[in-house]
Amino acid sequence: MVIRSSRVNEEVNTLFALLQISILEGDDWMPAYKDKATDTWFVKFYSKDWKGENRQVKRRGFKTKKEALDFERNFKMREECNLDMAFGEFFKLYLDDVQNRLKRNTWLTKEHIVRTKILPYFENKKMNEITASDVMKWQNELMAQKDENGKGLSATYRKTIHNQLSCIFNHACRYYQLKSNPARQAGCMGKEEVREMLFWTKEEYKCFSEAVMDKPQSFYAFEMLYWTGARLGEVLALTAEDFDFVKNTVRINKSYQRLEGKDLITTPKTPKSNRVIKLPKFLAEEIQEYISMIYGYKRTDRLFQVTKSFLHHEMERGCKLSGVKRIRIHDLRHSHISLLIDMGFSAVAIADRVGHESIDITYRYAHLFPSKQIEMADRLDMENASLELGMEG
Repeated sequence: MVIRSSRVNEEVNTLFALLQISILEGDDWMPAYKDKATDTWFVKFYSKDWKGENRQVKRRGFKTKKEALDFERNFKMREECNLDMAFGEFFKLYLDDVQNRLKRNTWLTKEHIVRTKILPYFENKKMNEITASDVMKWQNELMAQKDENGKGLSATYRKTIHNQLSCIFNHACRYYQLKSNPARQAGCMGKEEVREMLFWTKEEYKCFSEAVMDKPQSFYAFEMLYWTGARLGEVLALTAEDFDFVKNTVRINKSYQRLEGKDLITTPKTPKSNRVIKLPKFLAEEIQEYISMIYGYKRTDRLFQVTKSFLHHEMERGCKLSGVKRIRIHDLRHSHISLLIDMGFSAVAIADRVGHESIDITYRYAHLFPSKQIEMADRLDMENASLELGMEG
């Protein structure tokens, strides 16, 4: 009995010693397994799914035992919403929460900014330990960055980068009980730059359109852009089914994007962008003529099977040939709006046509609307005079 008891004590002590070593090495009581066939490590453990039911999680291919255990530890932290996790791990959680709620192109832009401008600095810092001071140091590094020509990041881009960081911390505050947003405390590091708004007069557009008339796809695409004020993605998504040539209208309910080498049709930019545009008679006739020219065309095919890049090149070509000033393709939308303003239409009517809020039209294009100051002053004089006459009577 004594011998057996001694052996038991010895085994218990050995097990206790091994557990102590495991804790010191950071294994945190979690096992990892060696796959001898591939000379890699793997982990398997149970985690509760969204129904509260246990499910087995298994991940292979880790080069070291530590990498395998780190994966399990970080996975469990994300599941428990433990903000003792690293920023990089929280970004994975943020990705799961947000990615499917955004348009693909919006998410890709956001992800690129985070991976290139934010993760390199914050990836391994713990979420609940990042301070406003850390954010300010990061801001200073970005503001000091220069390209090969000695040019730094624009104020608008710096603001965009900062907003992405602040979005992640806001998400942590709103849904995972982070106490405060250090990016908000640090303040923004840039401001939106107001670009000069360029546009063509109808005479300038006429010169340009004649220069690109040799390529029907380009000519008719630019006709739609200038005379309807539609966005480029909206025009490139159009099919024959979107046109009603009895009523001379076109339905805007989708947008074209070229992402990761694939053609994608998405919803329009905003809910307000879903609209029906009345076409001038000449434009409706032009589009019917264009459709009749396309060999083997099906009504569900895109009318303009070109990319945004192709039309940007065509814009350059047309400007060189016609001699008109260079503007961006999006400036054709500005040109349409400025034409409508010059024709005397209200901000509300224009907003309805181009898929904007009327307040945006009023704010962004206020300088194009004719001034009413003199008329206002004269009317106020008349009101005051009639008031005084009434009092005398």
